[in-house]
Amino acid sequence: MIGALLPAVLPLVKDVVSSFLPEDPNKRAAAERKIEAQLTEHLAKIDLAQLEINKTEAAHRSIFVSGWRPFIGWSCGVALCWTYVATPILHFILAQTGNLVELPALDMSQMMPVLMGMLGLGGLRTFEKYRGVSK
Repeated sequence: MIGALLPAVLPLVKDVVSSFLPEDPNKRAAAERKIEAQLTEHLAKIDLAQLEINKTEAAHRSIFVSGWRPFIGWSCGVALCWTYVATPILHFILAQTGNLVELPALDMSQMMPVLMGMLGLGGLRTFEKYRGVSK
């Protein structure tokens, strides 16, 4: 989750800290690796803390606490189904019966970032695999 910030944050941190790093290229590279490792570790701890919060929310007895994630997921799923499955089929059926009705269209440009974020399809897995973090 927050680990996606690493590629954006790391160059900024390196730029700020570079004036304090040693001039020797080997020592400088070692210091940069250490900074990257510490930053990665810190972001991983934040992700783990968020996972614990998610577990606590999911186990809550109140539907208003535990049910908001499934509600958003189902809403995105229904919108996706309406846009890419139901609407084309209904357009075809209505056209075949001579009823040319304009069906409501959903703006998926607003919905897709939410859906992709929920599904974890924002390129984060690729970054994790590239870094060798995932199995």
